[in-house]
Amino acid sequence: MAAPAPWKLLTALWTVYLVWGSTYVAIKLSVRTLPAFLSAGSRFLLAGVLLALILTVTGRSIRVTRRELASSALLGLSLLALGVGLVTLAETRIDSSIAAMIAGTVPLQVILLRTLARERVALATRLSVLVGLAGLALVVIPGGGGASSAVGLAIALGASISWSLGSFFAHRLPLPQDGFVATTWEMLSAGVFLLVLGLVTGEPWSMDAAGFTLQSIVAWLYLAVFGSLIGFTAYAWLLRNAPISKVVTHQYVNPLVAILLGALLLDEQLTLAVGLGAALIVGSVFVAVRQEGRTRPRSPETAGVRGTPADQSA
Repeated sequence: MAAPAPWKLLTALWTVYLVWGSTYVAIKLSVRTLPAFLSAGSRFLLAGVLLALILTVTGRSIRVTRRELASSALLGLSLLALGVGLVTLAETRIDSSIAAMIAGTVPLQVILLRTLARERVALATRLSVLVGLAGLALVVIPGGGGASSAVGLAIALGASISWSLGSFFAHRLPLPQDGFVATTWEMLSAGVFLLVLGLVTGEPWSMDAAGFTLQSIVAWLYLAVFGSLIGFTAYAWLLRNAPISKVVTHQYVNPLVAILLGALLLDEQLTLAVGLGAALIVGSVFVAVRQEGRTRPRSPETAGVRGTPADQSA
């Protein structure tokens, strides 16, 4: 198979960088007037339905076995419903850049889980995890934000842990072979769960539909269409056409994009401690990704399309 044109690789790579990096800002804008669980659930349902229609129109079946459906639903619960749904809730209390930094530690948390499971992990990788977790401590220690901020940090940390656990166990589940089909059912399952959660927590009765702003609605549409469909399609294409060493660079680029956009568009300020924490997190993920690329080479076919931090923006 002929190598794709360089401009196609760059376009797909920068699409993943910018689209997935910008979703944290879009979430922050959406939850200014939209309820967290209902907005997250409805956008996952919309994205799942659109992806199912695209697959059907292009002649790809979305039929799965009961075991595959159960596994997809379980992964959707861990990665999307709890992973992304809780991030959405957390951003009602904390800055988008802080949420992005906490989410950016997922690769380090997965490596920590692999170490605890006694998998072979290089010493340099384990050391990078320690440095990154030290950076995480600098980010999550409340610095005058009050009780609300502390709760938001705890929720965001819980979301990242849920995502890490889902990523770690994903390859052990009997998922559909087609990554797009698996993602379709993950999105639909997560959407239903979040909508039910929104109903249980009383969001429909506490929200003011008349108070919804155009800005929040546009941000919601951006998350559903760009964050889920376009970003995921570009990522899946990269897995099949680019070296995995290039594809995984999004894991440390996305938090940087989120921090920059948060400062430019939302006027979010970073303290010295949080800035240092961000540098430690991004630097340690950079080292871990490069080291893992040397010790655990993967082909696009075996890499899969699930279990990466960027998918939190799906």
